[in-house]
Amino acid sequence: MTSSPRGVAEGFAAAWNAADPVALAALFVEDADFVNVVGLWWTTREQIRDNHAYGFRHMFPDTVMVLDRVMVRELGDDVAVVHASWTMNGQITPTGERAGTRRGVISFTTVRQQSGRWLAVSAQNTDAVPGMQTHVATSEGLAPETYAPRTRPKPGP
Repeated sequence: MTSSPRGVAEGFAAAWNAADPVALAALFVEDADFVNVVGLWWTTREQIRDNHAYGFRHMFPDTVMVLDRVMVRELGDDVAVVHASWTMNGQITPTGERAGTRRGVISFTTVRQQSGRWLAVSAQNTDAVPGMQTHVATSEGLAPETYAPRTRPKPGP
């Protein structure tokens, strides 16, 4: 039982690490919204469960997600926003190899149910791209980019 808003984020990581889409979906209200890292938008607990089940079968069967930092902002007695930065290892690539480490932030809007249990009404998961500020659309898709001046090597003598 998620007895706090923070427990929703912790429960998400635990369900992820167990590759358990049923436990993961149980953290959400029936008509919850979930936006994944590539902008797919699911609008029911069932869609959240089914899409994570697919991911656990094909992309994330034995990944490990670690929450690095969790912050809770209470918006009232029964509503809170939770932000959790995460690190994940062990993803399988489309060719069956192990991918490198991913980092990101997941945000939950949570509400306290009459039972006292906290559930997410909305979540958005975002990959972090270190050193980048935005994405730029190219003919091949989105590419991470920075507008900050790049350090150039000093010319030699």
